[in-house]
Amino acid sequence: MISTDKQSASGYKRTELGEIPEDWEIRTLSGMSASNGLVRGPFGGSLKKSDFVKEGIKVYEQRNAIYETTELGRYFITKPKFDELKRFEVSGGDFIVSCSGTIGKIYKIPDKHPKGIINQALLKITINESIVPNYFEHYFKWEPFQEKIIDGTQGGAMKNLVGMAEFKHSLMAVPKHIQEQTAIANALSDVDSLLTELEKLITKKQAIKTATMQQLLTGKTRLPQFARYTEGEKQGQLKGMKDSELGEIPEDWEVKTYGEIFSFQTTASNSRSDLTSEGDIGYIHYGDIHTKWNYLLDISKTTLPHISNEKVTSAAFLKNGDIVMADASEDYEGIGKSIEITGSGRKKVISGLHTFLLRDKSEVFSDGFRGYLHSIMVVKSTFDRLATGLKVYGLSKSNLKIVPLPIPPKQEQTAIANILSDMDEEIKALEQRLSKTRHIKQGMMQELLTGRTRLPFNQES
Repeated sequence: MISTDKQSASGYKRTELGEIPEDWEIRTLSGMSASNGLVRGPFGGSLKKSDFVKEGIKVYEQRNAIYETTELGRYFITKPKFDELKRFEVSGGDFIVSCSGTIGKIYKIPDKHPKGIINQALLKITINESIVPNYFEHYFKWEPFQEKIIDGTQGGAMKNLVGMAEFKHSLMAVPKHIQEQTAIANALSDVDSLLTELEKLITKKQAIKTATMQQLLTGKTRLPQFARYTEGEKQGQLKGMKDSELGEIPEDWEVKTYGEIFSFQTTASNSRSDLTSEGDIGYIHYGDIHTKWNYLLDISKTTLPHISNEKVTSAAFLKNGDIVMADASEDYEGIGKSIEITGSGRKKVISGLHTFLLRDKSEVFSDGFRGYLHSIMVVKSTFDRLATGLKVYGLSKSNLKIVPLPIPPKQEQTAIANILSDMDEEIKALEQRLSKTRHIKQGMMQELLTGRTRLPFNQES
């Protein structure tokens, strides 16, 4: 197991997994498992569709491992069938692993869980007392270990797994002392807790922003400085509401259509294959609107794909305040998603295939406000109603032109845009912190799971 072909650093030894501390071991998965602790879900005729009932004992599925929860599930079996398949029962502390399709996802079954068995797309691992469960889980999720067990090009151990012959010999580097395993597991779990709290905070901030956006963009909630009349006969009085084609809106707001407000500028029609990392002209691809950007796009701070002059026949260059809207989407959520352009400067950037380029003809809207228009619930519902298609949904120019928009006074627009922009920046900062913490965790795993960095631990505890 140990190779001495190359001199190791003091206190370390060379193994199949590289250098590890001298007081660590290389363990196989079977060596860390309890007796009969590696069980693949029932194959063949052991569990058929006809065995499923509407209520009964749970059948754990692959998505329980993927989404790390016991709550998902749609299949159940009777008590007699459960007794027949009892060797596939899950217990608190067992690990279930997805081993078909999306493979290698692992989840530890909590002590309080619905009674059940695994199906054929899951593997059950019951570890023995020689390894700390949290250490085992962190190591199993570690990218280098995942690569070894699922890499199809190298015949990974879980590739189309049927038996245990190869997978049970998968290797882990393990500290001999349980206390050191615990120290490593606790350090990584602490980072996981921080990641979870950041994810929860981001979700909470996004929910608050969504609610705030809907209230302010529809006039259901007015900022104090715009809630009352400041002059004339009504000075000091609260502003009321009025009926419109958008429903109730503030009485001092207007309604106009996209066609009345915006001119439709010429866009390009090049596909992704025409784009490069460098070139003469920046290119806004509709796919990037769906996946990368939200509300406002500062071109001066964004790396864009490019296209050469020769491949562009005619397309308008973007200006600050322009809206670029994706006119096609594979789901309803993305229909009409838009970004407002800022920071264009002297850069030459065009809008591409499957986009509309909208330019405010009379500056009806203030800068920074236009990017939020597609998020107004009543506007978005109109997009969804007018969209056509089966697998891909699209908005036509003629349909978009008739969609009505609420128009607050420009000072109110600016105030609303500033509030929403500040909230976006706060969320962005949290997302950057989350990303940085994830990178830190990856570095910690590389150090701790190889023994390059040792943590203090009490060998006598």
